[in-house]
Amino acid sequence: MSFRHALVFLLIALAGCGFRLRGSAELPFQTLYVPNSDTGIALDLKRNVQAGTQARVVDDAKQAEAILMFSEETRAKEILSLTAQGRVREFQLRYRVSFRVHDGKGADYVPPSTILLTRDITFTDSDVLAKETEEQLLFRDMQSDMVQQIMRRLASSRKPVARVP
Repeated sequence: MSFRHALVFLLIALAGCGFRLRGSAELPFQTLYVPNSDTGIALDLKRNVQAGTQARVVDDAKQAEAILMFSEETRAKEILSLTAQGRVREFQLRYRVSFRVHDGKGADYVPPSTILLTRDITFTDSDVLAKETEEQLLFRDMQSDMVQQIMRRLASSRKPVARVP
């Protein structure tokens, strides 16, 4: 079998299994307002919307078809296990974000939602600085995962139906 035949077979197999590259997301709105989008998850989300969708992020809520509101963003660290000497062996890192996407008139694109991500991390007293750096990297990774989950929720949302008085 030649290289060309193997390549054609591989492409047909990939097409048949439903594989496709992650492209731009289709959002049910053209403009989005994200308040406080200068830091943290709001900044990452703003960048992802601008780079990966047809929607524009606007600076004025009155110009936006959709408004994304964060009601909670918390990071927590909880002890999971201790050694026989009473020293910490494992921590669990928790990252919780609550948000809602609405049209400014009371109708929701995405109803109030909460996403919770957790990661377990081992701990040793001899590597305190390395473990602090690892913790920061894990929280950064969790924030990136959170942005991707919110983007998927935005992409799966529907335009709210207009209410009849």
